[in-house]
Order: sequence, then C-alpha cells, then structure tokens
Amino acid sequence: MSLATIERAPLSPVLPVLPAPARRLHAVPSGTEARGFALYVGVDQAKALEAGTDLGQVVEQLKQLLAQLVPGSETYAAVALAPAGAGGRDVDIVRLALQDPAALAKHRQVEEPAPKPRGGVVIDISRKRVLLDGSTAALTYKEFELLQYLVLREGRTIDRAEIISALWAAGDDEIPNERTIDVHVRRLRSKLGEFEDIVRTVRGLGYRFDRHADVSIRQASTPSPDFF
Repeated sequence: MSLATIERAPLSPVLPVLPAPARRLHAVPSGTEARGFALYVGVDQAKALEAGTDLGQVVEQLKQLLAQLVPGSETYAAVALAPAGAGGRDVDIVRLALQDPAALAKHRQVEEPAPKPRGGVVIDISRKRVLLDGSTAALTYKEFELLQYLVLREGRTIDRAEIISALWAAGDDEIPNERTIDVHVRRLRSKLGEFEDIVRTVRGLGYRFDRHADVSIRQASTPSPDFF
C-alpha cells in the first residue's frame, strides 16, 4: 500500500454548510494542544464514479467546506493505493497506507502467527527413534546409540573412554579416539536442535544426559540389551 497525490479536478457546487452541535475534544493530554486532525475516508474511485463524482472532486469539496468552517485552515490530501484485487475494507486500507498507529498494531497482530508451542522431545528406545516436537530427528544409527547409552545411565557422567569401549568393538575398522567422540556429540547435538542441552558436557570428565520436564523416554518392558 502506498500514497498518491490528488490532482485538482473541476469543482462541483460546494456542499451546504449544516449547523453541527458543538463538541469537545477528549483525551488531550495535559501540556499539549490539538493542531489538526486526520479524517480517513474509505471510498474507491469506482464508488465515486457511480455516485457521479470522482475522488478529486470529493477532496476539493471537502477542502472548500473546511475553508468555510475555519478560514485560514491548511489542508493536505493523499490517496491510498493498494494492489488491484487486494480486498479488505477501503477505510482499513487507507489507515494502513497512512501509517495509523492503531491500524498498524492491529495488522501486526493478524499477520504475526502465535509462537509454536514447544512440544518436547521423545526418546523412543523401543523403536530406535527420537521425536522433536512430533517430527522424527534424522539421527544416524551410531548417533542414536550414543544418545541411548547416555539416557540409560541418566544422572551419571560417562567419560569418553567408556563411550568408545561400549559403542565400538575391538575389530571395527575405525575406532575413534577421545577427540573424535567430541565430534560425534557435536553432530548429535546439532540434530537435537533446541533440545541440544539434554546432552550436557561435564568439563574435564565427559558427558551426561539431563532430563527436562519436556523430555519423555519410551522403552519396552524389558531392559535394552546394552544396559547391564
């Protein structure tokens, strides 16, 4: 939405001045004074043409009426433009285009979706998967094994040497060193997203699983085979 200036159109007969009851301005803060007003008019060119006039003539007649009511008053008019077919009430489009604070605040409330509630993390040991806010995390088999090993020893700090001996057999082609375990943990955390802090680093010792209120663990009735 944007603004356009009004070109002067041929004048139509001036609207008659009707006596109006005197009104007082309300909600004018102490120490301030009213210097003018904005009148938002919601009417498009098609409606004006149907009524036998156009927007330029409407503006000019309103200006003349104001000059009769308050000689010496100054006026400025602008037309609110919107993409064709945008829809919405004309007066709302005008208020938005002219940056009316109340209209802008209401528009932002409509446009900004409510923040998605944090659904939590589910560590499903029986099915070998992790759900983050209802979506399956793309963990590799070894990443899930690492997380599962920590989960089943909840509250205990596991050093890197124990993780290597538990998750990699002596005959494996690539047995990591302790620094490589840090890389595995870093990749695991990146896939846990905003829940990465369930795998906590204990400086100088190793890693520990920290359960939160939004973390749940599912497992079969019999213990996992790696828990002994």
